[in-house]
Amino acid sequence: MAVNGVHRPSSWHRRRRDALAGFAFTAPAMLHTLVFMLVPAGAALYFSFTEWDMISPARWAGLRNYREILFDSDLYPDFWKSVRVTALYALLSVPASLVTGFVQAYLIDLVRRGQAFYRLVFYLPVITAEAAVAAIWKWLYDPQFGLINAGLDVLGVAGPDWLGTPGVVIPALALIAAWQSGTAMLIFLAGLKGIPRTYYEASEVDGANRWQQLGRITLPLLRPTTFYLVVTGVIAALQVFGIVYVLFGGNAGPERSGLSYVLHLYLFGYRNGAMGAASAMSVLLFVTILLVTAAQFRLVPRQYEG
Repeated sequence: MAVNGVHRPSSWHRRRRDALAGFAFTAPAMLHTLVFMLVPAGAALYFSFTEWDMISPARWAGLRNYREILFDSDLYPDFWKSVRVTALYALLSVPASLVTGFVQAYLIDLVRRGQAFYRLVFYLPVITAEAAVAAIWKWLYDPQFGLINAGLDVLGVAGPDWLGTPGVVIPALALIAAWQSGTAMLIFLAGLKGIPRTYYEASEVDGANRWQQLGRITLPLLRPTTFYLVVTGVIAALQVFGIVYVLFGGNAGPERSGLSYVLHLYLFGYRNGAMGAASAMSVLLFVTILLVTAAQFRLVPRQYEG
């Protein structure tokens, strides 16, 4: 179409050109998702119905892997223990991370200068390599030379063997998760920035102090943010692997008290050459995450979801 002698593309051509440009920009992400996520997930689903040791060809086994994993404790003696360990870790680590992240965000929001510096400092543990994090905390938890027990000794408290006592292993891991709460801090900080200051000004006129503002304005308005962090935190906690693997050198700690679900999946699959069973475990984890997430959306009031 020509207007005043100038050719202008029709609306259909503009939409087609914009659509092609959009596909061009999203193609790398779509290709990455297809090759590194969807294809491996489909392969894991297929191999979960087979017997496969990564050497000989896979043999179809139907639902046998699932049946034996769930009901045969002789073949899979540590499966349900790994479920209990992971559930306990999630119950401890998610609230610890949320509380720590909120406190950090709240204090940063009160600071008038240097917010960028404090955000960087609190976020650094998130981007630090898990091997380095594990090495640092392994030293901090050392019963003889660790900084934590040294500090407790100053206070007259005998520190435990954090990584050598079965009952203390999961709380020790939860403490590491709380230390790595930088992502929760950033999201909480964004939520705090989104609360209109007029609410606080109006409450000050009515005589509300800072604690009353926190309980009646800040926390209620952060419920959608908190709900999002609970959902994503539970998903991450159910998949904990790297920090546990490095801390215990590929084992599961004393009396296998640090045997997370993914660590058990990994060790069983590679040490026993049972990749079909390991794939079935991964599918069970996926289904569990779906059900837990759906339950959270079902049980939480709609207005808390944002």
